[in-house]
Amino acid sequence: MGTQTPQYLSENTVLIADSHTWIEGNAIQQLQTTSRLPQMRRVAGMPDLHAGRGYPVGAAFFSSGRFYPALIGNDIGCGMALWQTDLAAHKAKPAKLAKQLGNIDAPLDESWQPRIREILPPHPFQVALGTIGGGNHFAELQTVDTVYRPERLPENFNAAYLQLLVHSGSRGFGQQILRRHVEAHGHSGLPENSPEAAAYLAEHQNALAFARANRQLIAERMLALWGAQGRRLLDVHHNFLQHTAVGGETGWLHRKGATPSDCGLVLIPGSRGDYSYLVEPAADCTVALNSLAHGAGRKWQRSECKGRLSHKYSADSLRRTAFGSLVVCADKALVYEEAPQAYKNIDSIIAAMQHAGLIEPIARLKPVLTYKTSGVCGG
Repeated sequence: MGTQTPQYLSENTVLIADSHTWIEGNAIQQLQTTSRLPQMRRVAGMPDLHAGRGYPVGAAFFSSGRFYPALIGNDIGCGMALWQTDLAAHKAKPAKLAKQLGNIDAPLDESWQPRIREILPPHPFQVALGTIGGGNHFAELQTVDTVYRPERLPENFNAAYLQLLVHSGSRGFGQQILRRHVEAHGHSGLPENSPEAAAYLAEHQNALAFARANRQLIAERMLALWGAQGRRLLDVHHNFLQHTAVGGETGWLHRKGATPSDCGLVLIPGSRGDYSYLVEPAADCTVALNSLAHGAGRKWQRSECKGRLSHKYSADSLRRTAFGSLVVCADKALVYEEAPQAYKNIDSIIAAMQHAGLIEPIARLKPVLTYKTSGVCGG
C-alpha cells in the first residue's frame, strides 16, 4: 500500500494519495496557496489533482463567510451523465456507430426546438445546447468489462447493452459568468451575504441547470442518430459551489474537478484509452470534504503533448485505442493533447481512494466509441 493515505500537508490541507499516486509539485503548490486564502477553512486534493490556471483541478475547498467563484472556474456545472442504452454490446461495431453518428458539432436543428423548450426555458446560450465542446469533454459508448458488486448496480443497468457516458458542462454560458465576475471583483471572493454573492449564486444555479440540460440533449441527440432508446442512470456535476456543513461547520464547499460523495453512485472515467469505474462512495468522506476524484487527471501540460508523442505515434494511430475502440477527433492537435499517455493511470486513482476508505468499485467499463469533434474544436 505504500505511503499513508490521506496525507496531511498542513493543518487544513489534505491530499488523497499514496506512494503510487503521481502528482506534480506545481499542483501541490497551487493547493497550498489556495489553502491560505482569507476565510478558507479546509482544502482537499484528490488523487487526480493537477495544476490549473492559478488554481488546481481535482480538489475541494471549504470556506466560511466568503466564497470564491474563481475556484469553480469557467465551466460551472461540468459533470458526468451515464445512460443505459438498448444497443446490444455483442453487436457493437465502432466504425459503423461512428458513421451513423456523423458530425454532431453543429447546433441542434429546428426539429429539436420543442424538446429544448420542454427541458429549459429560452436562454441566450441556447444555440450551444446539445454540443459537447472542446478540451477534455467527450461522449463515449462503453461496454461492461467487470462487475464487482452486481447487487449494487443501478436500477435499469444492463450489462448486455452499451452504456453512454457524457462529459460536458455549461459551454460559453459559464465562461461569460466567470469573466464578468473577475472583471468586476478580481479573485478576492465575495462576502456571503452581499448582493454580489446573491447575484453570482443565481447565475451559478442557472448554469447548473443549463449544464444538466446540455448533457441530456447530447445523449438524446446521439441516441436518436443510432435509432436507439436510453435511460439516464445518473448525472453528477463536478464543478460547482454548495452551501453545506462539513465536520459540524457550515460554509461554502467549492468543487473544481471533484465528484460529490453524497449523491449516490458515481462514474469516474479514465483517459479515452482507459477504463472507467462505477463506484459507491463511503458513508463518511469528511476527510476528503465529501468529494472524490473526477477522472484520471492530466499528467502532461497540453502544450507539451505533441512534442512528447508525435515522433512515436501518428494522429491516426491515437484514434484507435489498445481496447480496439475508436476516437472520433478530427482536430489533430486535440488528438495529441487528449492522448491516453497524457493522463494518469485510472487504476492508481481508484486505488488511492480505496486505500483512503472513500469508495467501493461496483463495475468497470471500457470504451467502444469516443466522440470529441468532427472538426477543429472551437471550445
